[in-house]
Amino acid sequence: MTASADVQSPSDLPDSGGHFGRYGGVFVPETLYGALEQLSAEYDRACADGEFGRQLDYYLREFVGRPTGLYLAERLTEHLGGARIFLKREDLNHTGAHKINNTIGQGLLTLRMGKKRVIAETGAGQHGVATATAAALFGLQCDVYMGQEDIRRQELNVFRMKLLGARVVCVTSGSMTLKDATNEAMRDWMGSVSHTHYIIGSVVGPHPFPRIVRDFQSIIGRETRRQCVERLGRVPDIVVACVGGGSNAAGIFAPMIDDAARGEVQLIGVEAGGRGTSLGQHAASLTAGSPGILHGSLSYVLQDQDGQTANVHSVSAGLDYPGVGPEHAYWKDAGLVNYVTITDAEALDAFGLLARLEGILPALESAHAIAHVCRIAPKLSSEKAIVVNLSGRGDKDCQEVARLIGK
Repeated sequence: MTASADVQSPSDLPDSGGHFGRYGGVFVPETLYGALEQLSAEYDRACADGEFGRQLDYYLREFVGRPTGLYLAERLTEHLGGARIFLKREDLNHTGAHKINNTIGQGLLTLRMGKKRVIAETGAGQHGVATATAAALFGLQCDVYMGQEDIRRQELNVFRMKLLGARVVCVTSGSMTLKDATNEAMRDWMGSVSHTHYIIGSVVGPHPFPRIVRDFQSIIGRETRRQCVERLGRVPDIVVACVGGGSNAAGIFAPMIDDAARGEVQLIGVEAGGRGTSLGQHAASLTAGSPGILHGSLSYVLQDQDGQTANVHSVSAGLDYPGVGPEHAYWKDAGLVNYVTITDAEALDAFGLLARLEGILPALESAHAIAHVCRIAPKLSSEKAIVVNLSGRGDKDCQEVARLIGK
């Protein structure tokens, strides 16, 4: 895929106002401006502080367990035929997903700002667990907002958060999923900014959150690129990642965006196709949405004809969100990333397939990416290499999968 000629280098984005082209920005109540300015200034200072970088590297290495492996899925490759399939094993991180990369970084920022409390939103529960983990590590008070429906289908992660000392706040408004949890977390933050930092879990929200979360997650792409050059002598031909809010995809895509602009790698984001194409039956914001403002920034949003945010659906709690990070919107319009959809049924099939062939239970989020690879790998030659960001492990989903398949 070749990008349009006017695409800026990702190192230039976002601009000082937090814009990725037309997307991003800051659309929040006045009470939050001060906290966002403080966070932006502290992050700039941290980036220039070698000690902050050394601390982050230490915790990612010694506590999280980085670098994660790049695993050749031989039996899946043989089963599908065609391209070789490599899995970037973010599921092997401490807490079982990529989310910990971000919460460790934002936890360190919280300490630098002198704040004693953190809050978070969570859908699949992995960001909630990762935030609770960072809070326990750094001695911070922690409240996690979670929709009642997600509490039902992610019972194990709710228990893990409580064991780690966090308070899980049940949200019963709206669809009782990730969007509504985010709404309540934002309301909390408006009344507690003096002593609380909001650890947003994805590349969404007002500036500087999309930049900060992307930067902390970019370790995934930097490692992947280096590992591919060492093993293949080049970047991979295709990189596939699931997209809800978009943090795991941004993390693996961002370090290879310039490669994509030169046509050296194809980047594919996989959204939740849910149960069908009608509004309310899926969560494919980039594929079926339109530009709008949600949770403090301008991006693609699923909305009705009156501009009201639509209800969404996905078998995966982590993809069940009606918007997406603004940098993904920019990448879509610039032709740098191709976005596709996978249905609930396809994701469930891929969940079982990877378990049987590789002995790996993928998170239902990651199973969407695996499902798309099942579509494309057989059509490619064995000389081609596909990397899938296996963003999390599926232990948390086993109970829900069992219910859905009737076992």
